[in-house]
Amino acid sequence: MHTGSCLCGAVSFTVEGDLPGPDGCHCTQCRKQSGHFFVSTDVPRSALTISGAENVRWFRSSERVRRGFCATCGSSLFWDPVGRDWMGIAMGAFNTPTNTRLAVHVHTAEKGDYYDIADSAPQFTTVPPRPH
Repeated sequence: MHTGSCLCGAVSFTVEGDLPGPDGCHCTQCRKQSGHFFVSTDVPRSALTISGAENVRWFRSSERVRRGFCATCGSSLFWDPVGRDWMGIAMGAFNTPTNTRLAVHVHTAEKGDYYDIADSAPQFTTVPPRPH
């Protein structure tokens, strides 16, 4: 089991099971929302329990995605592809250890000009197809 929370503690969560290797998304929306590139792990909705859900505010950033953040402290917490059976959770919100490593960088064509991607994780200019 893995636990985490927002900065002020108004929202906390638990994830049952192992965390898949997270994605680092460099798209413009993720950079603007998080202040840098956004790193999240995708977990089955059935494995996620949110406490303080009444303190989560959702921003519909596109037709297919909404982003969840704490209404009190503003911490970026969730990336929710509406209608899918999984949800992305911000890696920075987890209590450590997470026992995982960054698995992939996506939307690298939109990355900021102020940093380099210097690790050995695979890089994709868009998003690679997900296995079925």
